[in-house]
Formats: sequence, structure tokens, C-alpha cells
Amino acid sequence: MKSIAALQAVVTANPFDGEPSDAELDVIETEMPLILAEVDLLDAQIMTLDRPTTELDERRIRRARNRVLAERRDLTNRAVAMLTGGAA
Repeated sequence: MKSIAALQAVVTANPFDGEPSDAELDVIETEMPLILAEVDLLDAQIMTLDRPTTELDERRIRRARNRVLAERRDLTNRAVAMLTGGAA
């Protein structure tokens, strides 16, 4: 059995500073409209947990779902355009 002292150099060789890299921040910024749309959908769904769903609630959830789908489509289209250089 190996002792943990023998593995310490491997485990602590690259200390993690806890901050996202610039590339990770760029990806988060690119995905932010989708993240916000998903939060709105979750909020709409949470509002209906403790009461009967009304017609207004159903419309709110449907609109939020459609917004999530539209943001996913837009994000996918942007990613494809970046990969193909806009020639698609």
C-alpha cells in the first residue's frame, strides 16, 4: 500500500487558483442568454409547484420553453458558423 506522502507531489503539482480562465469566461458569456432563459423557465415552473396551474401559468411556461429552444437554436447556429467560418 502506498502512503499518501508518496502521492502528494502528484496531487499538488499544479495548484488550482479557483478562478476560471479567460476561455472559460468567454464560453460562459456566449452561453449567458441560454442560461438566463433556462432560469426564467425554472422560475415559471417553480411558481406552479404549490398551487393549481392557471391558464396564465401555462402560457408563461410555454413562452419560457420557447425562449429556451430559441436560445439553444441561436447558440447552435453561432457555434456552427464559427466552425465553418460563416460559409454555411
